[in-house]
Amino acid sequence: MAEKLSALELEQIPPRKYKIIRNELRTGDLIFCSGNYLFSKIIKKFTKSVWSHVGIIYIDKTLNRVLILESENFYGVRLAPLSKYIKDYHGKNKPYKGKVVVARLAPELSIDDNLNAISFGMDELTKPYDNWQNFRIALRLIFKISRHEKNRLYICSELV
Repeated sequence: MAEKLSALELEQIPPRKYKIIRNELRTGDLIFCSGNYLFSKIIKKFTKSVWSHVGIIYIDKTLNRVLILESENFYGVRLAPLSKYIKDYHGKNKPYKGKVVVARLAPELSIDDNLNAISFGMDELTKPYDNWQNFRIALRLIFKISRHEKNRLYICSELV
């Protein structure tokens, strides 16, 4: 299991250019985001984590694309080009506001397990984002009430 990362340690990770790491990425890698948006800050505060979002990398070799499979507020489950995500977040011609870190599971999943995970995510494309789940998580953290309800809606960590 990975060690917990502090905000200071996250800030000290040297940035790397997307063009350089693009060819190192593999299907099944996880992308962790530490956003500086209001919603991201709320998530980080309630979860006491530096992370506000998570997705899974999917490499489409036929199209030569690096995609992120995620469940995103307003969009639900989607595939987005990682390059656009980093450089043109939400079509605003600005990069994602915050830190983005890629991690690889150790031990790595088998190719079949990775493809099964991506296939599951593809089957869930267009499922709505579960806004109420965030509210229920907040209730559990603050008041120790509420419980997880199984449904076909996703927040990012449920999808992953």
